[in-house]
Amino acid sequence: MPYTTSKIYFEVIDAVSSVIPNPETIIFNHGIGADPGIWQGWFSSLVDRYRIITFDLRGYGRSQFLPKEFEWSLDQLARDVIDVADAAEIKKIHLVGESIGGTIALNCGIRFPERFSSITISNGGHVGASINRVEAWDSIIKLKGIKAWSDDFMVQRFYDNTLTDSQWDWYSSIQEKWTRDSIMNPLRVLVGTDLRPELTKIMCPTLILHPDNSPFIPVEVAVDLYRRLSNVQLQVFAKARHGLPFSHARSCSDVLRQFLTSLSK
Repeated sequence: MPYTTSKIYFEVIDAVSSVIPNPETIIFNHGIGADPGIWQGWFSSLVDRYRIITFDLRGYGRSQFLPKEFEWSLDQLARDVIDVADAAEIKKIHLVGESIGGTIALNCGIRFPERFSSITISNGGHVGASINRVEAWDSIIKLKGIKAWSDDFMVQRFYDNTLTDSQWDWYSSIQEKWTRDSIMNPLRVLVGTDLRPELTKIMCPTLILHPDNSPFIPVEVAVDLYRRLSNVQLQVFAKARHGLPFSHARSCSDVLRQFLTSLSK
């Protein structure tokens, strides 16, 4: 099984025809409570032209190994993305991140600008979580358990009737696999995060995909990010909450494909 040297699990999907020389690569970075499987609905729009790499966020799933005295930080989570690219022997990357994965993507563009051909942020932000959210989630988990936390999170991710029963059950089941530490450690990284002073360091084209009603990141935050970047596009999706990349997978991937195609013209 493919792991980076820092024990981050990743998978590569390469269905690009051999007649296309040097296909480009997209790395997908999921957020807290999610799973690489959330991106499955995106692939049909992309696999004919792009290699796809997904990985388990540090602390979750098959990436649970943590070195002794490991220190969580946004820079370390950005380093994990670079480690995945290096392990897959990819020099230039199109990076897509959702939720904290979007914040990580922005930090990647700041710290490693030479490695990215483009960055796409879905339901993510450049300013982090409040301590109130950390305390609220920790309290639910301690008092009621992971399932209660997951049930609460599901209604913040999705409107009623936007998923099929099987989609809802699948997402609930993967959310319930997260442990308290795997949830709280990356969430605490976001507390106090403010990338605004460094956003001008991002040199590559950027696409922002945002729901019209995320309980965590208002549209105004996405608009503020849009105004602070150059060479940027913003697409807001109606009737969408924090589970945007799963509930609106095909629409999001179509916008991404159009964006990437425009870069090659």
